[in-house]
Amino acid sequence: MADDTTDTKSSNQMWGGRFASGPDAIMEEINASIGFDKKLFAQDIRGSIAHATMLAHQGIISTDDKDKIVHGLNTILSEIESGNFEFSRQLEDIHMNVEARLATLIGPAAGRLHTARSRNDQVALDFRLWVKEELQKTEQMLTNLIAAFLDRAEEHAESVMPGFTHLQTAQPVTFGHHCMAYVEMFGRDRSRVRHAIEHLDESPIGAAALAGTGYPIDRHMTAKALGFREPTRNSIDTVSDRDFAIEFLSIAAIAGMHLSRLAEEIVIWSTPQFGFVRLSDAFSTGSSIMPQKKNPDAAELVRAKTGRINGSLVALLTIMKGLPLAYSKDMQEDKEQVFDAAESLELAIAAMTGMVRDMTVNTARMKAAAGSGYSTATDLADWLVREAGLPFRDAHHVTGRAVALAESKGCDLAELPLSDLQAILPDITDKVYGVLTVEASVASRKSFGGTAPSEVRRQIAFWRARN
Repeated sequence: MADDTTDTKSSNQMWGGRFASGPDAIMEEINASIGFDKKLFAQDIRGSIAHATMLAHQGIISTDDKDKIVHGLNTILSEIESGNFEFSRQLEDIHMNVEARLATLIGPAAGRLHTARSRNDQVALDFRLWVKEELQKTEQMLTNLIAAFLDRAEEHAESVMPGFTHLQTAQPVTFGHHCMAYVEMFGRDRSRVRHAIEHLDESPIGAAALAGTGYPIDRHMTAKALGFREPTRNSIDTVSDRDFAIEFLSIAAIAGMHLSRLAEEIVIWSTPQFGFVRLSDAFSTGSSIMPQKKNPDAAELVRAKTGRINGSLVALLTIMKGLPLAYSKDMQEDKEQVFDAAESLELAIAAMTGMVRDMTVNTARMKAAAGSGYSTATDLADWLVREAGLPFRDAHHVTGRAVALAESKGCDLAELPLSDLQAILPDITDKVYGVLTVEASVASRKSFGGTAPSEVRRQIAFWRARN
């Protein structure tokens, strides 16, 4: 008959190597968040100081206790910032770590700090403050990236390059115009950041566990002290809401997608086959075996970071998708996703800003490529509509025949003799050669938002004024 007792060795085998002490160790491991939420220490302490100050103002705690609490919290802030604070896993999270240290520093007065609040509204506050600050940082970084593109666009407002569709030569454009396309992209990203800040600009503190509190608190006072527009208006939604974190991740994912598109172009442009740009040594690496190689590793890593950011967005959407109101412990899994995405986005924007500012643009190579692939064919079709009076579909057909002839002769459209063009359509005159150069092509695209240098400069001036 088997003995009911279990020896230590078999217990260790049951729970696994790192959980040698059994279920208590497992619970501690899965429940603790201090390993990552200690990142919120400054926001936690700032929120607690605002809360204690409000409690004293409302007569809920004494001024003496408030002063002790504030002094103690500032002491803890200094300890953490100087690296002299010992975080404990047994205390689970940043809130309990700070509160336990406060009790050691000031005694019983520390116990009054948690009056009229819960860890539910406390973590909502800390996290919201952190995301707001990160969004403000992202806004500035995007502004710097836009400024880098504006400088390059101004420098190359007249530099001709091939414009692509399907990665095939389509029509000549200017490099300045191409740069301004990314100004528009990152401008939209910055606009989304600003809207997100507006959306989350409400203070959660005072919602307590989920129902509010019976104490006569002043939530407008704490909202103002913490830099929020106003307090949240529903206590249940307040503690269960992570829309602000999901919105941050969605913004990061879209911005990351834009950065990845730019990174891909830089990777292509820097190949010997294209040779449009050369990255500085600061953003390139060599090969361990091939001495001639200069690899665009920074651009490739920016491209890869997008995958991590996308994964964080999907993870948090999945965490939140089936949660009933109000708070559930599942929501502890929200922060690592946001922290990781924020770090990836910051690094990607900084790297891309550096690459854009430092890269050398080979304008001669770009101009030569702009004339390849019969890129002025549309200009010929447009000339036939304007000067020969053809319907565009007929002009398209005539142009196609001209391209086929040039291709058979191994020359560009501008190199076809007038006699050859007139054999296709007698109404063609020598004036057509005025539109068949890449310079003439880009200069003619003066429609609002077009690639003509004059229009590029107009858009640069517009963005300079708003950046």
